[in-house]
Amino acid sequence: MGKRPSFGGMGGMNMQQMMKQAKKLQAQMQEEQANITAQDFVGKSADDIVIATFSGDRKLKDIQIKPEAIDPDDPDMLQDLIIDAVNKALAEIDQATQAGLGKYTKGLF
Repeated sequence: MGKRPSFGGMGGMNMQQMMKQAKKLQAQMQEEQANITAQDFVGKSADDIVIATFSGDRKLKDIQIKPEAIDPDDPDMLQDLIIDAVNKALAEIDQATQAGLGKYTKGLF
């Protein structure tokens, strides 16, 4: 009769322990996000004609365009090269975020 009910397999962890664990997990996730934000991510188009550099918080820091990409008769080519470089850099950020934070969010979504 004097036994406290168990909360579905939490292994006897009380609320204070759970809160402490949650705070630790949150701190680890914030640290991981800060590490990602501090990094630079580079996307390159074919032949490195366009190179886009982003910070980990998805802000464009630099874009380099080689002169041969600038053809007044073919502006679509330059647009395509920029889109390619930008998308590759953003994909790098996504991969780093998944690798860094995925270990904390696995099974939550």
